[in-house]
Amino acid sequence: MAKHPTPKPWIADIHAYVPGKAHGNDGRELVKLSANENPLGSSEAALAALADAKAPSTYPDPDSSALREAIGQLHGVDAARIVCGTGSDELLNLAAQAYAGPGDQVLYSRFSFAVYEIAAKRCGATPVVAPDHDYGTDVDMLLAHLSDKTRVIFVANPNNPTGSYLDAAEIARLHAGIPSDVLLVVDQAYAEYLADGEDDGGLALAAAHDNVLVTRTFSKIYGLAGERIGWATGAPHLVADLNRIRGPFNVTNHGQAAALAAVSDQAFVRASRDHNAAELARFTTFIEGLGNYGLRPIPSKANFLLVLFEGAVTARMAHDALVEAGYATRWLPGQDLPQGLRITIGTAGQMDDVMAALRNLVERA
Repeated sequence: MAKHPTPKPWIADIHAYVPGKAHGNDGRELVKLSANENPLGSSEAALAALADAKAPSTYPDPDSSALREAIGQLHGVDAARIVCGTGSDELLNLAAQAYAGPGDQVLYSRFSFAVYEIAAKRCGATPVVAPDHDYGTDVDMLLAHLSDKTRVIFVANPNNPTGSYLDAAEIARLHAGIPSDVLLVVDQAYAEYLADGEDDGGLALAAAHDNVLVTRTFSKIYGLAGERIGWATGAPHLVADLNRIRGPFNVTNHGQAAALAAVSDQAFVRASRDHNAAELARFTTFIEGLGNYGLRPIPSKANFLLVLFEGAVTARMAHDALVEAGYATRWLPGQDLPQGLRITIGTAGQMDDVMAALRNLVERA
């Protein structure tokens, strides 16, 4: 007999999420290109709002009412169909918790966001992983892996950690192929990095159907990762279900104030998007130029590039060389990508350093 409390077996089977590193093994602080943070920082308006936010001695608005109204105005969504969370991570976990449990299945593509497996196992459901297509989400494979036990499907679009993207036709095809009692969660954490006119149609599907939930975050392009703010939208009954089980007062005074100000500063969002587009294109071209050394970029619509090392130079070697140069990147053996290095797009100077370190490495090898 156990002499201490023991977790349910599905909890014991969870491998805790491992965040991107910020320090070397020797404790030296590194430039952090491992967590897809905004290299331009945060909006000045958001920083000013943080300084002026309500005192931490008072509880925040439990419904994030002003923030929901601002998000709704920006995206043309009824605020009553929006729920805010402690980052989109909370909302992803709640989606699985609300609609899946022991005996159910949660479906997602190989090389998807690591939180999906945790969300499934956290509520006792079984994660089911559909094969990818060249490191991207494959709609046909997701549909082929549906079963009568499937309750939730997660699709990150653009996808993390690969940067791949499904267009509106593919997302619509996926939705059309699933039963009405299966929840499709379109995780749009990186949607603000898409070019003008690019839209996977997730918000429109969420507005028109009862089984689509779209999640977004203020952690990426808005540069508020430390404040932990996310939001989701879907049919009223979906929002009501998440509100039933989300944490009370789950978005802090400072988080609500910063996000509200950030929504109003779309000039900062555009500047961040433009910077990312230019540096991502430059870095992608550079990696393509190292193809003779076995380096291959996976085309990305996000604020990072997944670089595959398929020759004599390994991803581990590149990771260690970049640490020596003072940079933390994301090596991914834990996500079945030992040959992959996910590199966040930094400032122009930081990308110059990364490219120089990689060139020196391959030339030496």
